[in-house]
Amino acid sequence: ASEFSSPFFLECDVDNDEHITSLFERVSEKWKEVDIIVHSIAFAPREMLQGDYLDNLTREGFRIAHETSSYSFAAIGKAAMPYLSERAALLTLSYIGAVRAMPSYNIMGVAKASLETNIKYMAANLGPNGVRVNGISAGPIKTLAASGVKDLKKFLNFVEESAPLRRNVSIEEVGNTAAFLCSDLASAITGEITYVDCGYNIIGATS
Repeated sequence: ASEFSSPFFLECDVDNDEHITSLFERVSEKWKEVDIIVHSIAFAPREMLQGDYLDNLTREGFRIAHETSSYSFAAIGKAAMPYLSERAALLTLSYIGAVRAMPSYNIMGVAKASLETNIKYMAANLGPNGVRVNGISAGPIKTLAASGVKDLKKFLNFVEESAPLRRNVSIEEVGNTAAFLCSDLASAITGEITYVDCGYNIIGATS
């Protein structure tokens, strides 16, 4: 927060409704309204990202993955409603594993599929108030969060060799797209999943 000269930062456990409610109450003490919310949260028990999809699947792990990775976006959107400006934008992050089976992504892919449908329903719900809701489906990036997915290096190498642009996407490129979708330049875009993956999502087979 200090690196970006933020005047304040607040703790929020998105699995706790009291934390979410308190977050927006405290934000409202600083700002009259909220223009942008970026939801960049996902979690699943590590063992559920190992092996094949059904190998380590449990009812509790399924619940945790969906609650933290998908429900939290809807919960935040609901709690934020009284504080959103007339042209507010909500944004979340997904991955191609939401629509295609990917090795080791497992339960997180199912949770991301739920998140992407969340985007559409939230966009339809909040649209009459002028509020937009969108998602970015980024290509794989070597981050701390991504390190939990087995064989990440293989994913990165495969995308680099297969994507039309023959490279992986950068954090800056994802950030630029996020800035666009949250700005008035994207004022007529809502309910969309925008792929930022150097074109990898369009490839069916490689030569």
